[in-house]
Amino acid sequence: MANDPATRTNDFQMNRPTILSLLYLGSFLAGITALVGVILAYVWKGEAHPGWEDSHYRYHIRTFWIGIVWTIIAAIITGITLGLAAFIVFPLIAIWFAVRAVKSLLAAQREEPLQNVESWLF
Repeated sequence: MANDPATRTNDFQMNRPTILSLLYLGSFLAGITALVGVILAYVWKGEAHPGWEDSHYRYHIRTFWIGIVWTIIAAIITGITLGLAAFIVFPLIAIWFAVRAVKSLLAAQREEPLQNVESWLF
């Protein structure tokens, strides 16, 4: 009944994928929250939950690890360019991370599964 548009309110849905998205966005203020988020995604992925949440857990786990890969690549590029690329590459990674978190947050508010979970972009 919660998924029925006629009975839903415009209240903010505090479901587990929403919590993960907020933890990821909170990492811009306190970096450790992304680590907490990925740990929770692994834990919650193994528990019983509505089917639409499956794609969110996979998406958040992939976002974390792909973000680590992008950061390592950015560090190498920054080292090669003697720091010149840092002003371009790291902000792009932050934008990518934020867009993925917001995309999941919006879908979680509608209680819908995510599309293109396997993508390295958005």
